[in-house]
Amino acid sequence: MTDALQIKDLRISFESEKKKVEVVSGVSLSVPKGKIVGVVGESGCGKTVTALSVMRLIPEPPGSIDSGKIIFDGGDLLSYSDRDMRAVRGNRISMIFQEPISSLNPVFTVGDQIGEALKTHTKLSNSEIKERVIELLNLVGIPAPERRMKNYPHEMSGGMSQRIMIAMALSCSPEVLIADEPTTALDVTIQAGILELIDDLRVKMGMAVLLITHDLGIIAEVADEVYVMYAGKVVEHADTRDLFASPKHPYTVGLLNSIPDLRESKEELDAIPGVVPSPGSYPSGCRFQDRCPMVIDRCKAEEPPLSDVGTRHYSACFRAHEVRFKD
Repeated sequence: MTDALQIKDLRISFESEKKKVEVVSGVSLSVPKGKIVGVVGESGCGKTVTALSVMRLIPEPPGSIDSGKIIFDGGDLLSYSDRDMRAVRGNRISMIFQEPISSLNPVFTVGDQIGEALKTHTKLSNSEIKERVIELLNLVGIPAPERRMKNYPHEMSGGMSQRIMIAMALSCSPEVLIADEPTTALDVTIQAGILELIDDLRVKMGMAVLLITHDLGIIAEVADEVYVMYAGKVVEHADTRDLFASPKHPYTVGLLNSIPDLRESKEELDAIPGVVPSPGSYPSGCRFQDRCPMVIDRCKAEEPPLSDVGTRHYSACFRAHEVRFKD
């Protein structure tokens, strides 16, 4: 299957108190055309920074993309000039950011903000842009689009604001959509509607979706395959069904065990002991060693590579074949 986007051995660091700290360490992932690929992990694992690097939105300084490649349409986005990147960003690759309320400009109507990308990347007339904005609002399920396009962000609910962000991202019919925590702070019913909308639009438009989230429930709902990140590295990659049925990394097992189960009555939820190590203070060897119930001496001396442990299933664990999970 042809990939719409490939990230190869990406390394990103930030300057902190005159010290350079690596926050993404050799991440590689692929997003096939027409598929939804999920990236999951705890806060601070490098998910969002990886996504921002695709859009070339890492602030430099203090950040820097030290090495790697981001392949799109046969070219490396990291080698593009600022002018070339502006032609891609928001046009062929779009991104839905976290917290839609803070991402929308409060002094412009939502119609003006949706139409901005069309003015930048197309030669449509003002009347054609208005028609396209109304079409997009209909597409994302906003009622009375002719009236709503004249509203300001503060006049929209959280769910409607998220739909506006999706309309903005889809305005130029992108080939790749990056959705960073697209349902954060929304209630469960609205979350379900947003996820269904993204999946429906993927099918209608044939675009690839890179879905960034900390919620395995969202991954299970819509993703075709998933990458699990921990402390700046990919520790497991598999088709979604295989990952949930038979995880091959202790960290993934810990994440799955922490999901609440309505069938069981527990006073406390299962949790992974300890805390994620801070960038710049990662232990030698496996970065999960201090929290892992399966740790051995080799884990402390060597860093496990991401290795093939099954059909399209990869794990960065020396004891991957011993990992067991009971759902």
